[in-house]
Amino acid sequence: MKPSPVSISCRNLSLRFPVYGVDAKSLKKHLAKIAVGGRLGSHHGSAEVTAISNLNLELKAGDRLGLVGHNGSGKTTLLRALSGAYEPDEGSIEVQGHIAALLDLNLGIDPTATGFDNIRLRGRIAGLTAKEVDQRLDEIADFSGLGPFLAMPVKTYSAGMQARLAFAAATAVEADVLLLDEWIAVGDAEFRTAARARLMGLIEQSHIMVLASHEMSLVKGLCNKFLYLEHGVASSLMPIEIVDDYMAERTAARIAAA
Repeated sequence: MKPSPVSISCRNLSLRFPVYGVDAKSLKKHLAKIAVGGRLGSHHGSAEVTAISNLNLELKAGDRLGLVGHNGSGKTTLLRALSGAYEPDEGSIEVQGHIAALLDLNLGIDPTATGFDNIRLRGRIAGLTAKEVDQRLDEIADFSGLGPFLAMPVKTYSAGMQARLAFAAATAVEADVLLLDEWIAVGDAEFRTAARARLMGLIEQSHIMVLASHEMSLVKGLCNKFLYLEHGVASSLMPIEIVDDYMAERTAARIAAA
């Protein structure tokens, strides 16, 4: 059977989160002040925030999508939904292809386990078989540069050592669909150079990439399309060549409305 082409399809996607123990009027005032975040509503008498509202998105192989918008606009929520972490409240998400979600490097790290054991754990979380993890173990260990520390519990590591371990393990995958929440920069200057090359290799190997970032130069350098999110509402899919003009228009409209 011929494998299905790599693709992402979101149809009328909506995600809502209940808010407990908070006065709805106070929360509404707070959201209005910061002018970001989801839209406040109610369901069965309790307050809830709509993080993504009626989003439609179609991506195919070769697409490099940049998600842009203010903090709380829904970018990370959308990435988590695409990774399978969130189930839609309405609509559907269909992803064809193996996903690598580099959203939280510390996810799945057990501080009481050794570095080697954490590499195995992260590999299994990423969908690798035990055999595949063992085949990549030496390469991951070498890239981390942690040497004999890999036989020690992670709780004995410095923050920088933990970041190196997590990055080395998380990026030792082959992905059809790559999800990135901001650019990952860890370690000292030498390691950051190697990390950038490793991450660029992962991006080049992927068929579809979705990147959420506030750094517009990064979005313009890596993406060929962009989606603007505000209060959980998405724009249409647009070519990256017009992102500067579009963002300038949004800023001017916001100033005029203030």
